[in-house]
Amino acid sequence: MRNLKKSLVSLVIGMAVVCTAAGCGQKTEESSPQTTEKETVNESVQETSQETAGLSGNIQMVGSTSMEQMCTLLSEAYMQENQDVSVTAEYVGSTAGMEALLSGTTDIGTSSRNLTEEEKAQDAVENIVAKDGIAVVANLSVTGVENLTSSQLRDIFCGTIKNWKELGGPDMPIIVVGHEAGSGTRDPFEEILEIVGQCKYANELSGSGAVMAKVGETEGAIGYCSLALLDDSVVGLSVEGVEPTKENVQNGSYILNKTMVMATMKPIDEQNELVQDFFKFVYSEEGQKLIEDANLTPIPAE
Repeated sequence: MRNLKKSLVSLVIGMAVVCTAAGCGQKTEESSPQTTEKETVNESVQETSQETAGLSGNIQMVGSTSMEQMCTLLSEAYMQENQDVSVTAEYVGSTAGMEALLSGTTDIGTSSRNLTEEEKAQDAVENIVAKDGIAVVANLSVTGVENLTSSQLRDIFCGTIKNWKELGGPDMPIIVVGHEAGSGTRDPFEEILEIVGQCKYANELSGSGAVMAKVGETEGAIGYCSLALLDDSVVGLSVEGVEPTKENVQNGSYILNKTMVMATMKPIDEQNELVQDFFKFVYSEEGQKLIEDANLTPIPAE
């Protein structure tokens, strides 16, 4: 009997040892995958960080006052998507923008006119991003005149027609307001009407905003400005029977229009990685929508 009890005790102890050993073995096997999983997560985080590391640096734009709204929308949206990138811009006129580009002091020269042959000869490249209309605007005091022909516009701006009564309007002197020399709005306006260097301006101002404000506050005044900036502080006149609208600029029926250019020195694909990426954004679906939001007609990349 004593031997039997002794045998049972030995069996119980043996089973306990086996269970303990088995338990230890099971715990070791389970802990090993947990350690591997943690390492895998850490590796995944590192890989993700490397993949999402964005571009960084600064893009400088200088030029057209007419392109301010468009450039602001584009740059703000781009910086929102690229937190380490700064896009800065100066709006000092198209010709000044091209001078800055040619001198190497800016990455992009913004111009609301086509580049000259002289500028192109110096390796400036004309990257057209949008089209805009040139609205002919009059002071609210000018009543009875809703449409002007190209011939009438030439006579007004060259000083041949001097009173609104000659056009069916009030007996009021015509005050001609224009843009300063080198403006990206003045050049195409005068070129289209074939009156380059012939205009008799009472005021020559910098930027469409300044021109529109002057016309708005001056009785009998007439001027021209970027269609994108047109508001109800002035009267937008039809030209050759066609209203100044974005739709009419798009379909080509409105004759006074201009191109919006983001010029670079040499082609886009030869720019640094940051500038190339910015242009990809400009020509993307999102960028094109932002250009439309600025009341302009986007032009897809060629």
